[in-house]
Amino acid sequence: MSTPYPFTALVGQDDLRLGLLLNAVSPAVGGVLVRGEKGTAKSTAVRALAALMPEVAVVPGCRFSCDPGSPDPACPDGPHEDAAGASRAARTVELPVGASEDRLVGALDIERALAEGVKAFEPGLLADAHRGILYVDEVNLLHDHLVDLLLDAAAMGASYVEREGVSVRHAARFLLVGTMNPEEGELRPQLLDRFGLTVEVAASRETDQRVEVVRRRLAYEDDPAGFAARWADEEAELRDRITAARAMLPDVVLGDQALRQIAATCAAFEVDGMRADIVMARTATALAAWAGRTDVLAEDVRQAALLALPHRRRRNPFDAPGLDEDKLDDTLEQNGGGDDEPEPDGPGDGGGGGGLPPRGDGPDTPPAPADGADDTPGRGDSEQSGPGAPVPGQGGEQQPVRAGEPFRTKMLSVPGLGEGAAGRRSRARAEHGRTTGARRPEGALTKLHLAATVLAAAPHQRARGRSGRGLVVRRDDLRQATREGREGNLVLFVVDASGSMAARQRMGAVKGAVLSLLMDAYQRRDKVGLVTFRGRDAEVALPPTSSVDAAAARLESLPTGGRTPVAAGLLKAHDVLRVERLRDPSRRALLVVVTDGRATGGPDPVALAARAARLHAAEGTASVVVDCETGPVRLGLAADLAAELGGTAVTLDELRAESIAGLVKDVRGAGPGHTDRRVA
Repeated sequence: MSTPYPFTALVGQDDLRLGLLLNAVSPAVGGVLVRGEKGTAKSTAVRALAALMPEVAVVPGCRFSCDPGSPDPACPDGPHEDAAGASRAARTVELPVGASEDRLVGALDIERALAEGVKAFEPGLLADAHRGILYVDEVNLLHDHLVDLLLDAAAMGASYVEREGVSVRHAARFLLVGTMNPEEGELRPQLLDRFGLTVEVAASRETDQRVEVVRRRLAYEDDPAGFAARWADEEAELRDRITAARAMLPDVVLGDQALRQIAATCAAFEVDGMRADIVMARTATALAAWAGRTDVLAEDVRQAALLALPHRRRRNPFDAPGLDEDKLDDTLEQNGGGDDEPEPDGPGDGGGGGGLPPRGDGPDTPPAPADGADDTPGRGDSEQSGPGAPVPGQGGEQQPVRAGEPFRTKMLSVPGLGEGAAGRRSRARAEHGRTTGARRPEGALTKLHLAATVLAAAPHQRARGRSGRGLVVRRDDLRQATREGREGNLVLFVVDASGSMAARQRMGAVKGAVLSLLMDAYQRRDKVGLVTFRGRDAEVALPPTSSVDAAAARLESLPTGGRTPVAAGLLKAHDVLRVERLRDPSRRALLVVVTDGRATGGPDPVALAARAARLHAAEGTASVVVDCETGPVRLGLAADLAAELGGTAVTLDELRAESIAGLVKDVRGAGPGHTDRRVA
C-alpha cells in the first residue's frame, strides 16, 4: 500500500483543511464539496484525511461494518447479538466516475445463483463506505442514475436494493466528499444541497508559497515513507485534537442567540428549505468544539455561514457561488452578534495543522470592486457607454448588450438512437435505462440478462448431464441486456453577431434565447460550444466544453456589428464538428444556428451560405435554425437556410416551451419523404 501524503504537510488551503476537519469532528455536518481548478491538492487532501480518522469498532466478518455496540437489526449478515467487536481503520472508498450501478449498490451474486441455485447478495461500494468516507472525484461528471442513488442513500442513511429477485436493505451512513473542477460543468442543485459544506480552492499566487509546495512535493515523491515520518508528530497531534474535539462535541451548547443568528442568516440569504439551518447549526457546534470551547459564538456562526451557504444560494447554473460578507456581518449584528464577543482561542488556530482560516482578506484574495462599480467585461466607465453604444475606433462595432430574461425552451433532440455519454436529451442505447431486450454479447459481457440466459441454457440441461440444484451454463448461453436511456449531445451554437442583429432590444432577446438554450443544455448534461460570426469572418468563441457557465460568460460579452458572413459561420462550425467527431465519435451533435439569415459580404453570399449548409446536411448533422428576423417585412431567409441544413426553423417566440404543442404537430405532420434530420 502506498504511503499517503501527510495532511499536515499541505501548504495553505485553509478553508479546504478546515472543511474536512470539521467533518472529521462531526460527521453529521454532512460532507464537503471541494470546488477548484486543477492541480490544487483537492484529491491529495481528501485521501490524506483518512489517516486522521479515528478507528471504528466493527463486528468481525460483517460485510456491512456493523457496530458491535448497536448492530443493525436488519443487517443482511445478522443477527449480531452479543457479537465481539474488533477495531479497524476508517475506510475511504472511492467511487469512480465510470462505476456501474451494480458496483455502487450491490447486486445478485450471479456466480452463486447459477452454480449453487441460491439467491445471495454481493455488497457494493455503499456498504463498504458505511461509517467511513465515500470519496467521489470529479463528482460533476458522475452519471445521473448514480447521482440519484447517492441522493437516496445520503438522505435515508440506508441503501435499498430491489432488483433481479433480490430485496436487501442495509445501513449506509458515510461522510460524502466530492471534488470537482467547475470548468467541466456544474452539479445538479439536488446534489449540491446534499453536501453539508463547500469550499473553493485556488492555487496561491505567492511565490514563496508556491516554492514550498513544489519543495514538499518533490521530497515526498523521492522518499514517501521518509517524508511521512518527518510529519508523524504533527499528524499524531492533529489526530489527538480531532479525538478531543469529538469528545467535547456533546457538551457544546448552542444557545438561543446563536440559533436566532443562524435562522436570520438563512432567511436573509433566501436559501431554500431548512437543511441549510440544520447544517449551519451542526457546523457552528463543530467549530466551537474544534476551538476547545463549549459555547457557540457569533464568529462560529459567521464561519459556518461561509462554508454552508454559498452553494445553496445558486438559482441557476450561471450564478456565481459566494456570499456578500458585508450583508452577513450586518445580519449577525442585527441579531445580537456584536464585535465585543471574545475571539476563538482554541489550540492551533491559524497554524499549519489545519487551524481556523483568517477571517480577513488574505494576500490571495482579489480586491472587491468599489461600491456601485460594474465589473462586467466589456463595459465602459462613463455614463455615456451604455449597452448598445458604439465602441470608438472599431468601425461601428457596438458594446455587448445584456441578455434578456431566460425562459423554459422547447425540447430539442437528435433523431434516431445514439450510443453517446449518459445525459437527458436524445434516445440512446445505454448501459443504464429501461431494459428493452437481450442479445448475444459482441465482446465482454457487461450487463447480464438473467432471464434470457436461463431460457437459453434450460433446454440443454439433460444433455449436459446436470445433477443437483445448479444450472449448467456455457458461454453461448449468456445474453447481454439491451437497454435504452438518454444521452447527452454536443450542442454547438452558431450565433449571428452582425450589424443586422445589433439593435439593442433585438440582440438582448437573442442572447436571452441562447441563454435559455444553454440552461436547457446544463439540465440535460450536454457539452456546448459557441461559434460567432460578424464582419468578414467567424471565430470559435468557446471550444466544446462541459462548462455551460463558461459559454454563458462568453455570450454575455459578445460584441456586435459589421457584415453577416453566414457561410463563414457554418464552415467554422463544420470544422469544429469534424474535430469533435474524431475526439468523441459516439457523441452526436445538435447544430443550433441563431440568425435572421440575411447573409451579406462577398459575391452571392446567400448561395455561399446554402452551399455551406449542405455540407452539414450531407453528414446528417441534426440542426435547428432560430429565426431572429423581425419587423413587418420578412424575407424568410432563415427558413430557407434551415431547409438547406435539412433541419427545422423556429422563431424566438416558438422556441418557448408553451409553444411546444404546435411545433410538435407541425413536425409530425411533415408527411412522407420529409427528411428525418429535422429536430423533434
